[in-house]
Amino acid sequence: MAKSIMIQGTMSSVGKSLLTAGLCRVFKRAGYSVAPFKSQNMSSNVYITVEGFEMSRAQAIQAESAGIDPSVLMNPIMLKPLSDMGCEVIVNGRSRGQMQAVEYFEYKKTLVPEIMQAYNTLSAANDIIVIEGAGSPAEINLKQNDIVNMGLAKMTDSPVLLVGDIDCGGVFAQLVGTLILLDEDERARVKGTIINKFRGDLSILQPGLVMLEEKSGKPIIGVLPYLPVDIEEEDSLNRGSISRPSSPSLRAHEAIQSPSCLSAALIDVHRTDTAYREKQYDILADAIYEHLDMSFIYRILEDKT
Repeated sequence: MAKSIMIQGTMSSVGKSLLTAGLCRVFKRAGYSVAPFKSQNMSSNVYITVEGFEMSRAQAIQAESAGIDPSVLMNPIMLKPLSDMGCEVIVNGRSRGQMQAVEYFEYKKTLVPEIMQAYNTLSAANDIIVIEGAGSPAEINLKQNDIVNMGLAKMTDSPVLLVGDIDCGGVFAQLVGTLILLDEDERARVKGTIINKFRGDLSILQPGLVMLEEKSGKPIIGVLPYLPVDIEEEDSLNRGSISRPSSPSLRAHEAIQSPSCLSAALIDVHRTDTAYREKQYDILADAIYEHLDMSFIYRILEDKT
């Protein structure tokens, strides 16, 4: 079975998806077979697999970064929002109909066997699984029967790296506050923190980093700069952390509205812009090599921390 590491965030849009994609590329370049995994994803951005199944485009991008074909095993549950209170539930690439939020909150616990079957199948075929959480693990009203953050970390026995976004402000409160709201066994799973989207002089940030380690009791794995990479993020809450070149293929891609046409556009972009996107994944991987303590991350994978 594969070793695993999980990326959780203090909130949506801290960069979990891109960090997962970047780590997939890092491990691929190191010679490992690696796959992404996100048990549940709420997204309107649909990717259609070669088998005709629906999955989140974020995990398709992460799969491409890992050098493998997208599979619904990487995203067994996708929730396509229809309103503030309801969504279409996609399980293993097929629709199970529309549900209201309260109905799905009860239904989701029945999906644990299918989540674990997908995860275990991926795990048996790879050396490393990079798992992405959703939103924040400290949403205390949603912790019961959690299947995507600490609940999944427990089910897969995965160590966790907690990511905060300094670009929007309040990153020290984000990280310390999240850790405080976790249960003791959940805090023990968090092996370190990452500050993402930093701009400026790192020496000015240094006193805050010292205090963060003191207050959190967790080592800082690194500070990632704000990167102008051209890779799609999740659509649930995107505050513009990516600088997108205005290429004709991307403009055409973004203009398509229906899920089926959207997926067809993605396939066309894959065919014509592969070298460009490969470069973007390498930019991510290079930044991770430079700014994160990869030796520490490898020790986490080997259970030596």
